[in-house]
Amino acid sequence: MIERLKDLIAPFWPKLRLQVILFGVLLFAAVMPAIGAIALRVFENTLVRQTEAELVAQGAALAAVASVDWPGAPPPVPRPVKPPDGYYRPEFTTIDLSRGPVLGERPPPRPARRAPDPDALVVARRITPIIDRTTRTTLASVIMLDRQGIAVAGPGRGGDFSRLPEVQTALAGRPRTVLRVNGDYRPVASFEWLSKASGIRLHHARPIVVAGRTQGVLLLSRSPRALFRGLYEDRGKYALAGAVILGMVMIMAGLIARGVTGPILTLSAATRRVAQGDGRIPRTPRTAAIEIRDLYADFRVMAEAIDRRSGYLRDFAAAVSHEFKTPLAGITGAVELLQDHYETMSPDERQRFLDNIAGDSERLSQLVTRLLDLARADMATPEAGVATDLAEPIRRAVDGQTRPDFAVEVQAPRDVPPVAAPATTIESVLTILLQNARQAGATRAWLTSALEGDEVVLTVSDNGPGVPEADRERLFEPFFTSRRASGGTGLGLPIARSLLQASLGRVELVDAGAGAAFRVSLPRAER
Repeated sequence: MIERLKDLIAPFWPKLRLQVILFGVLLFAAVMPAIGAIALRVFENTLVRQTEAELVAQGAALAAVASVDWPGAPPPVPRPVKPPDGYYRPEFTTIDLSRGPVLGERPPPRPARRAPDPDALVVARRITPIIDRTTRTTLASVIMLDRQGIAVAGPGRGGDFSRLPEVQTALAGRPRTVLRVNGDYRPVASFEWLSKASGIRLHHARPIVVAGRTQGVLLLSRSPRALFRGLYEDRGKYALAGAVILGMVMIMAGLIARGVTGPILTLSAATRRVAQGDGRIPRTPRTAAIEIRDLYADFRVMAEAIDRRSGYLRDFAAAVSHEFKTPLAGITGAVELLQDHYETMSPDERQRFLDNIAGDSERLSQLVTRLLDLARADMATPEAGVATDLAEPIRRAVDGQTRPDFAVEVQAPRDVPPVAAPATTIESVLTILLQNARQAGATRAWLTSALEGDEVVLTVSDNGPGVPEADRERLFEPFFTSRRASGGTGLGLPIARSLLQASLGRVELVDAGAGAAFRVSLPRAER
């Protein structure tokens, strides 16, 4: 069930690079503290503004009651059925905890030099019961001032508050809220220093306007809602936020596990299996990062190459053992016969056995030489920046194989560009092909060159008997030869193929009707 679900999701899984995954993880981890700090400050500022809004609402209500009850105030105008534009004038909060200044603790009032306004005293007596009942719920401190700034109700009654900047603004007809140090604050928890609003108090001054004139001021103050109390009250929301963050962390961890760590562990286990001889290659995970997928592809190529190389070495060792055993057995047999019957043999018989030993020794020497040539060809590497003109290696190869009974005709245009292969490689390959044609019984060979796209193609054809259909598949296998009786080792074409592969070239047998034809493709040299 789980595997089917994975197969259904896999086609829609996004292809992500490892650096994108890591960058996303690091970025997420980096912004988490910042997001938390910003959220905390935003929440704290919201609490302060909420407290200001509450003071504004309470002050507006009390000021409205006072202005309506003020002696000599005009009768209230009834609300129109369809209020005109501008009739409703909401008052927005002005406090910003992060940028607003925090004034010192509110100083005690100065002694008043004048008597309070009689009208304000009358209104204060009437409104005091309303203020008392209101403050039981709002817990705000409310002081009523006359138009001179003298307190007529509330704490500090009879004192002069006119020097306070918020009172001066209110006496001018505009409400104002300020932040002041709360001198009565005493921290309870050690971590309360994290909250900037813990040690401050909001002070809101509200004008009492009667018939367009400011007749008094309501001075309200209250500590803002405690941040940590708010956190406690909203603990459910914060628990949900924590769960969301934890979920995001788990998702990111799962993404890393699916895209990076899991595939790497699987590949590591596969590497150990390959080292133990188990060539099973794991399937590339579709959820892996792009670099990990490329690593799987490279590992698959490497494992297949190791498997091919292991098979090649096994077959090569078996072939070498077989090829060496035959001449060695002949030499050993001839030596034993000479040792046992030397005195009774005729001179012709002795010479025949000695010739057999010499022939087998020559074959062993040729095999060793060819094996060394094949090893050097297999170990060859591309040469950077090489550019070889074909004229000289072709001339040397043709001159070396031309005989009275074997002619080579060359058709190499002068405009054929240089190739990206060493001259010795070209000469060795052409020599092997021409020598094979001559030894196969051909009397004439043709060598042509031409430019085809980004490759230079050399074709070597002859008028010999050609390659039998049954031998075409094994033609490039080491030690495969149809001329073993005449001294063939079966290593010429494998050497030619290895030399060309080192220069990113190739050789292949092509159909030619009569005789045999080989096509040699070489990369064109960079200009």
